[in-house]
Amino acid sequence: MTTINAITIEGARQHNLKNISLRLPRNQLVVITGLSGSGKSTLAFDTLYAEGQRRYVESLSTYARQFLERLEKPDVDLIEGLSPAIAIEQKTGIHNPRSTVGTVTEIYDFIRLLFARVGIPYCYQCGQPILAQTIDEMVEAVMERPEGSRLMVLAPLAKETAGSYQGLLKRLRKDGFARVRIDGKIQTLDTAVDLSGTLSPPIDVVVDRLILNPGIRNRLADSMELAIARSEGQVEVAFVGNRMEEVKEALHFSENATCKQCGVSYPELSPASFSFNSPHGACPHCDGLGTIKRFSPLQVVPNPELSLREGALSVWAHRRSVAFGEFLEDLTAFYGVDIYTAYRDLPEAFTTVLMYGSGDQQIPFTAHENGRIKKVLKPFRGIIPHLQQQYAEAESSAEKNALSDYMAGSPCTHCKGSRLRRESRQIKINGASVGDLTGRSITDLQMFFKAFRPDGKRGLISEKIIKEIAARLAFLNDVGLSYLTLDRPAHTLSGGESQ
Repeated sequence: MTTINAITIEGARQHNLKNISLRLPRNQLVVITGLSGSGKSTLAFDTLYAEGQRRYVESLSTYARQFLERLEKPDVDLIEGLSPAIAIEQKTGIHNPRSTVGTVTEIYDFIRLLFARVGIPYCYQCGQPILAQTIDEMVEAVMERPEGSRLMVLAPLAKETAGSYQGLLKRLRKDGFARVRIDGKIQTLDTAVDLSGTLSPPIDVVVDRLILNPGIRNRLADSMELAIARSEGQVEVAFVGNRMEEVKEALHFSENATCKQCGVSYPELSPASFSFNSPHGACPHCDGLGTIKRFSPLQVVPNPELSLREGALSVWAHRRSVAFGEFLEDLTAFYGVDIYTAYRDLPEAFTTVLMYGSGDQQIPFTAHENGRIKKVLKPFRGIIPHLQQQYAEAESSAEKNALSDYMAGSPCTHCKGSRLRRESRQIKINGASVGDLTGRSITDLQMFFKAFRPDGKRGLISEKIIKEIAARLAFLNDVGLSYLTLDRPAHTLSGGESQ
């Protein structure tokens, strides 16, 4: 290799380089590998790049150089064959705790859109799917029943108070309705209606009575629209026998996403419903972070090898007063433990008392009053409750920051780390919620979306969205990041992963 075709480095001692000399080929891709801390970045950035930039800056005029940062010459004996250089530095630059792999790669934006458009709501109480239907879909479901079936179209009314029933029935009679079903019994409005029985019986207005055949489709649609207008989006189609009270089958339809069994309703879905950075989708208990910071015994005791006397408890480490010594002696003596025993060897029952208090258990503590020493019985409150009170009463951010050293993040008990509110967690595609998908590896997600092919209108809507998701997943897989999950916080990525 001739000198003109190579970059020669002799005696490089910058940072952790140990007087190394080497020759690198020019006009070729050179990869520097090695163990962490072996000096790869020092050689590339702090030696080669720094010298190339320094030479470039020195070639400029004095006037131009005054606006540029002065670069120091790297600690190296000789560098030859080096041209002015540029560097694409390894930067993470992501410190926002809300950023995840999904949001950084924008895959999560498309997943939110997909769930908002084709996701199916499930009741968070009974687990049944909640499907909002159009009039055409309702009519189609009814027309699938055998021809000649007798049916009633009913409008379920909200329960009224007993005193207002007569007024309700009078309004229905005035509006032209002839029959109502009260507590399962059909009654006509021309005669006195019997309201005895239950205190507040359910009332359904009989909107129409039909015999199923192909020619009733338009009339059925009109009747169902009228029922929906009367009952806030609800309609019931009851298939009956010879008697109208003899219900063989009842179909319940809803124009709104409402669970018929539990009454649970969902607002209209939008991409914001699945955003943990939006109040529409974020878990209200952890504000969309997925974790809640709590005072932790592990943070209070950073070194369990120390004893209580040696300062194992960091909150007490600098307390050296006589009164504190007496308090510590009284507490340990009451529970029969040695103040010089390493914290890790203390009984679990005693460490629980230290952290969370003695409850109703009275402990004799030494007290000084008017020059006299006496014992006073009182419970020990515990370190964690004391820190919680201090944090709640802190008046400045500096005080709270100091106390936060004793806190550790733990998954939110309400959203289980998914960051989303309860309603958003119950929207699913192919039985999987947003949290289920973002918790899967890139490889598993590729398999899921390859198999996800919904039919009809949902298929048309989702086709382009899935194409965008698949392209981004393929890119992550191609660059060797197939093991990542979309819910992984971005600030936990290494420099290479992030870049």
